[in-house]
Amino acid sequence: MTRVSAWFVLGLLPFGNLAWADAHKAGAAPVIGGSEIRRGEKLATFGGCHDCHTPKVMTPKGPAPDKSRLLSGFPGQQVLPPVPAGTIGPDKWGALATNDLTAWTGPWGTSFAANLTPDATGLGPWTLKDFVRSMRSGKHLGGGRDILPPMPWFNMAALSDAELKALFVYLKSVKPIANRVPDPIPPK
Repeated sequence: MTRVSAWFVLGLLPFGNLAWADAHKAGAAPVIGGSEIRRGEKLATFGGCHDCHTPKVMTPKGPAPDKSRLLSGFPGQQVLPPVPAGTIGPDKWGALATNDLTAWTGPWGTSFAANLTPDATGLGPWTLKDFVRSMRSGKHLGGGRDILPPMPWFNMAALSDAELKALFVYLKSVKPIANRVPDPIPPK
């Protein structure tokens, strides 16, 4: 098992997705055929999906998306360190995140970035209807548990049905990666 060395505290985090954009421009992720897939890929890039849903590797310029695990979510085999005492609570600012931004802890507990690949451990069994309902309601599979921070589902809800469909079609077109992400951990 890989062990995360530490949490880092975040106050305001600019989700600019610059590392992914740079890797993408360099040809790291080829554009797959089909205008709807290309539109979905653009929405995923602009929306910052890789910021949290793609594990990172450390480079001399800081963390960069791990091209071998695109959109596979929090590495399920990773062990989180304990949350530092006194850092989380309703009277505290910010949140804690792993150094690759795939796990977050805040007043809501600990949330893990989902596997968005079409593998059975990710979006494989999901339908377009499930995806749209989830993005519109903020509920897992459109009616389950809450989708937790930092996932900006409320921003995704502003997308049109055609845009959500394009995003879903793109996610279903990426390389499937087997990675079972843990369930959220409620606050203590």
